[in-house]
Amino acid sequence: MGEPFRPATRGDDALAAWFAKADGNADGRLTLVEMQQDADRFFATLDTNQDGEIDPDEISHYETVVAPEVTSGSSYGLDGDGTRRSRFGNGDLQHQGAGRFGLIDLPEPVVSADANFNRGVSRAEFRQAASQRFLALDLDHRGYLSLALLEVIRPASPARGKVPEAPRQLDDSALPDEAAPR
Repeated sequence: MGEPFRPATRGDDALAAWFAKADGNADGRLTLVEMQQDADRFFATLDTNQDGEIDPDEISHYETVVAPEVTSGSSYGLDGDGTRRSRFGNGDLQHQGAGRFGLIDLPEPVVSADANFNRGVSRAEFRQAASQRFLALDLDHRGYLSLALLEVIRPASPARGKVPEAPRQLDDSALPDEAAPR
């Protein structure tokens, strides 16, 4: 939903920490309901005046204070050899804005939840966006997300190196036994 995954300490896996927090019943499966509840939690963080809508000022606050890396790292330049490189030097020109950091390639994940284009994001729009993003991440249509699946589709980052592209069908051998379909 645009919340940056940041490790608490060096070496922490921020995605795993977020997953553990979002997985309300700690069963290793993130359901649509849990994804929406986590979206509600983040919405409350962004809706600083608590009026039920993330307005343009709150979006600006998100982009400059909550997740400044979304906009500060979006410019590209040339290396000494004339090769186009991102600020991070990994050469990935496909992902811009928050798309470099999130699980889904959305440069502006908060703004993109504005379904009626009124320059504000209501709680209902944010929850709907969470539902759509859940469906996009649920590659095998199991009705839940596992940490193993999210780690497979997580984009590359300068600290982690390249990550393989997500398979069209996730092989059950990539999941822990308890996450395999029953």
